[in-house]
Amino acid sequence: MRCPNAAPVRRFAVQTVFLLVLPMWVLADGPADNRIDKVRPIPPPGMVVPEEVRQELSGRVDRLGAAITGLRQELAQRPALLELVPDVEIFHKAVDWALRFQEFYKTNEYQGGTRPSAAHQLLEEGMKRAASLREGKAYWTAARGLVVRGYRSKIDGSIQPYGLVVPEAFDGHDGRDYRLDLWFHGRGEQLTELAFLSERMNRVGEFAPRGAFVLHPYGRYCNGSRFAGETDAWEALADVQARYPIDGDRLVVRGFSLGGASCWHFAMHYASQWAAAAPGAGFSETAEFLRVFQNEELKPAWWEQKLWRWYDATAHAANAAMVPLVAYSGEKDRQIQAAQAMQQAMAAEGLRLTHIVGPGTGHSYESGAKEEINRLVDANAKLGRDPLPRRVRFVTHTLRYDRMAWVRVDGMTRHWEPARVEAELRDGGEQGAGEILVNTSGVRALTLDIPAARYPFAMHRAPKVVVDGVTIPAVGPASDRSWRMSLRQSERRWMAEELERDGLRKRHGLQGPIDDAFMDSFVFVRPTGVPLHAAAGAWVVRELERAIDQWRLQYRGEARVVDDTAVTDADIASHNLVVWGDPQSNALFRRVADRLPIRWDASGVHVPGADYAADRAALVLIYPNPLNPERYLVVNSGFTFREYDLLNNARQTPKLPDWAIINFQQPANARSPGGVETAGFFGERWEWVDVPR
Repeated sequence: MRCPNAAPVRRFAVQTVFLLVLPMWVLADGPADNRIDKVRPIPPPGMVVPEEVRQELSGRVDRLGAAITGLRQELAQRPALLELVPDVEIFHKAVDWALRFQEFYKTNEYQGGTRPSAAHQLLEEGMKRAASLREGKAYWTAARGLVVRGYRSKIDGSIQPYGLVVPEAFDGHDGRDYRLDLWFHGRGEQLTELAFLSERMNRVGEFAPRGAFVLHPYGRYCNGSRFAGETDAWEALADVQARYPIDGDRLVVRGFSLGGASCWHFAMHYASQWAAAAPGAGFSETAEFLRVFQNEELKPAWWEQKLWRWYDATAHAANAAMVPLVAYSGEKDRQIQAAQAMQQAMAAEGLRLTHIVGPGTGHSYESGAKEEINRLVDANAKLGRDPLPRRVRFVTHTLRYDRMAWVRVDGMTRHWEPARVEAELRDGGEQGAGEILVNTSGVRALTLDIPAARYPFAMHRAPKVVVDGVTIPAVGPASDRSWRMSLRQSERRWMAEELERDGLRKRHGLQGPIDDAFMDSFVFVRPTGVPLHAAAGAWVVRELERAIDQWRLQYRGEARVVDDTAVTDADIASHNLVVWGDPQSNALFRRVADRLPIRWDASGVHVPGADYAADRAALVLIYPNPLNPERYLVVNSGFTFREYDLLNNARQTPKLPDWAIINFQQPANARSPGGVETAGFFGERWEWVDVPR
């Protein structure tokens, strides 16, 4: 097994403990950002554009919009060209939203001087691309160097941009598959689509390896590639892979500052998918970073603390055995804490981190360290990832992240507690049959899945499969040299059988908590009826309006909204449904209310063993939709972190679990939709589980 992280640690410079001996007040990121009573808006208000400039730009936006509408009609029978229309729409959205929502932050974004403004350049490029498509061409698809493109997201149907650096050697006809590096950008509270596209059309970026593509995901603004931002990276990568010859075994993930946090997450949660990972600075976990960097006194609810494990890279440090990992920090950068935290977590797993430290450097790359990083990353990228590692180490806390190489966890003993698998392909056995040894903890079902052409043992014999010390009868490989075996526990004994599909169970993409629903396609279902209680109805209206507004601001899309009386069978089949209101005010809620584990009626909200009065209590919940158990039903919630949490991206963690009772008599604020009376998780079969006392 190829495991560079287990090799002796290499240093460009001697690491110091500079961070740990500074007074805490030096490390604070502005005490004002720890005040819940005075939270500055993210993104901030932009500049007021002179009226004549606004009118001129609006006219050009309208003309580009009309050209796009015409293109969609003209190309309706030419699907290959129709699929390229998002490459035009990105320019329209960028300027249109900047105008509509006051998101210009620099004069040269809207008003030209010696050169056209950024807005004018984008609109000009949009019209040029539209004209090219009308002629049946698409010149930018063969361009080299800096290229910006777009796609339509499955989550909300929005147009999302991404940037590319296309290698000069690329010609599309040489039969080569190319290395691709993902680069995650840093925090930018003014990083609108307009600013992002303008930068990606004019700057190569921190790293541009010769002969490689570089993908710059927008990540839906400034969220550290979390939730919908995480989905954006995969959607952008899929779009690139569909349009360019990318080598799936030579994907590299990189980033710095906030992008370094993104990189830590992708490196640990998807470790076996990368040829190398190179996080710079950023944060790798929640609690210690906020105490050290933000000087914040943390008082999380018990469920919040559990849910830190969703994105904490330190909680998944065992997965570092599956990816060549090269971390970077400036010696004087307080964000060196991220690498130090990972170093400690990896040491507990018997792993050593390659940590390059830029001497005398703050929050930036030091030139010599940068050369060393490139040398190490390039060496691993040239070799490529191992598509069938002989040994797999995997830890997860949720079935959202269910796979590592050829191991997939299908069922857990308990969500948000560690589920571990160590598996090994071992030569030997009778007539070269080979052995597959698996040890687990916290796992109740798994699948071992070796893809076609990769089976490493003799074709005429079944391998010996041993799980937790027990030999399980197995079948031999298929003729395409693939092999697959599903296993589950029954009465604490493993057997070769898929996890039962009858009834509900938590599984990948249907395991909660509430925030998980917003990583896939969703629709807000607006109530049209009379609420059970007027105050509850008023709270619902405020929270729905806020959710729509915050989705646009933080995830740069317009949430789909339908009335409860207008929901179609297609909506139920295709989307997670987010119902707002109660069983009286919302017709869709009424259809499923008696099939949910928590009851809401005229007297209040009722959970096993407790009742909450109608004049103070509202239900928030996620559950498999009884009308389509392949999709979620969410009640009365958008994503659960709020305005206070936007001031530091490490705060952007789930603030509610699978369900909660909200006391709306307590005013909503920048941290909570009201008073949280109680909250908890459902069990592995979505059954009721008592709340810890």
